[in-house]
Amino acid sequence: MNTTYSLHHISNAQAFGFNPDDYSRFKFGDDAVAKYFGAHLADGFVSDYLAENPIKQQIVVISSPYSFIPTATFAMKNWFVARLNRWLARHGYPVVQETKVHRTITYKEDYGELDAEQRMNLIGNDSFHIDKDFLEGKTLIFLDDIKITGSHERMIMKMVGEYGLRNDIFMLYFAELVNKNIHPNIENHLNYHQVKTIFDLDGIVKSNNFCINTRIVKYILNYDFESFCIFIRDQTYDFINLLYDMALGNGYHTIEAYTLNLNFIKENLFLNNHNLIQHGN
Repeated sequence: MNTTYSLHHISNAQAFGFNPDDYSRFKFGDDAVAKYFGAHLADGFVSDYLAENPIKQQIVVISSPYSFIPTATFAMKNWFVARLNRWLARHGYPVVQETKVHRTITYKEDYGELDAEQRMNLIGNDSFHIDKDFLEGKTLIFLDDIKITGSHERMIMKMVGEYGLRNDIFMLYFAELVNKNIHPNIENHLNYHQVKTIFDLDGIVKSNNFCINTRIVKYILNYDFESFCIFIRDQTYDFINLLYDMALGNGYHTIEAYTLNLNFIKENLFLNNHNLIQHGN
């Protein structure tokens, strides 16, 4: 059994059912918004589906695929699980287990600005991997923030077929584009609704609710060098190290477009800050 559930249905390019500024901050690491989105998605799924159709077997929640750096959905997943677990525990059902879909390819292109064909061309050669034995006899919930063309869902179902999974599967989204007359680049409009430049990230990064993700790392590393230098010089030592380590973990040091900015961190800021700490300054 395969079931799709979306909390919000986008049929109008000017009205989304949620705050597009919130969505933009969420995509760049605002965990306060991730908490709001995750809790509301769980509440909606419970009231619209589980209340009448409870899942009594073990549930496994799986965030959108990633390599080393989690996606924004991962932060939303944390709060979704926390909220869902309260309902499951209250009704005597097993609380959620989690696992990961591993992906093998990373790319610098901005997925949100592509049309359906370009999206499939970009991710079609990727491969997704999951622990089949762990999933035996369990209900799977694949979680993502938004469904635009269904490309990622097709890749997930391709993986399901390749692994021969026979589980009941739910595809859950915070929002779904249901009006196919709206161009898929509406996703880009949402992604950048509040984040217009690198300097708009400052409030997110310096808040107490920052959660790093793939989008913000790629965005910073791909930004023009002069603006990048101004931005990065104003960040904390901890953030600079986190950014650098996440970039290495995803193999971004092998992508030419990111080399200049990464080298600036390595050769100017990272080493200088390290030396300052070593000398007790």
